[in-house]
Amino acid sequence: NVFDGQRRIVYEYKGRFEAPNWMRDGKKLLFNQDGFIYTIPVEGGTPEKLNTGPAIRNNNDHVISFDGKMLAISSHRDGMPGGGSTVYYLPITGGEPKLITDSTPSYLHGWNPNGKEVVYTAQRISKAPVYNIYKKPIDGGPEVQLTFNTKGLADGPEYSPDGKWIYYCDTRSGTMQVWRMKPDGSGNEQLTFDEYNNWFPHISPDGKWMVMLSFPTTVNPGDHPFYKRVMLRLMPVSGGAPKVIAYLYGGQGTINTPTWSPDSKQVA
Repeated sequence: NVFDGQRRIVYEYKGRFEAPNWMRDGKKLLFNQDGFIYTIPVEGGTPEKLNTGPAIRNNNDHVISFDGKMLAISSHRDGMPGGGSTVYYLPITGGEPKLITDSTPSYLHGWNPNGKEVVYTAQRISKAPVYNIYKKPIDGGPEVQLTFNTKGLADGPEYSPDGKWIYYCDTRSGTMQVWRMKPDGSGNEQLTFDEYNNWFPHISPDGKWMVMLSFPTTVNPGDHPFYKRVMLRLMPVSGGAPKVIAYLYGGQGTINTPTWSPDSKQVA
């Protein structure tokens, strides 16, 4: 609970699992484990594997559409550049995944509220460790580049619920900080300015709050390793000082993709 700090354990596993999405009915969480996608009741219980067809190397970039009817995933393909992370979509109930991005690597992070396009982080310059943000219609159409960094990393793009902004994180200032831009890539604004490396901003469904993952300065700004001492922090979307809501061991896989409950009171 982001307001009183109370936590409860839903699921424990000795291996690695990542990136819980809160499903739109508020009753289940969705996460990735060992290359597959699972759902589990928010009260806990036995995870249930979701049918994702031949996409069985899923990473922690999976996002539910705003209307709750579709799931977009990132799954790896053999023999493709950069590890082959590819974006697909399928019904939230499971089924055959449909290809969105043919070029790799592409790491999904957000849906447009209109349900017709996704935003993602991608490397498109061969042999250069530069990642920018792109958007693409799910049923075909050109890939549109939204950021134009010539070095470093732009990551974690996510639409606000009203569709007016794309929130993301970027190393252009020297540390990883949270920014936002308009859906056409214009109007870039930096939103965080402190000493931490701030990743993966997620906007609450009511549009009032932003939660983010903060790494200490000992972690490289362009890196987000797992199992580090990190913080979850909360700040008003309208601006203000971030407030720590949780200290934990985590990082990569903690909140890579949207994680809010439908009532805007909890994160997973």
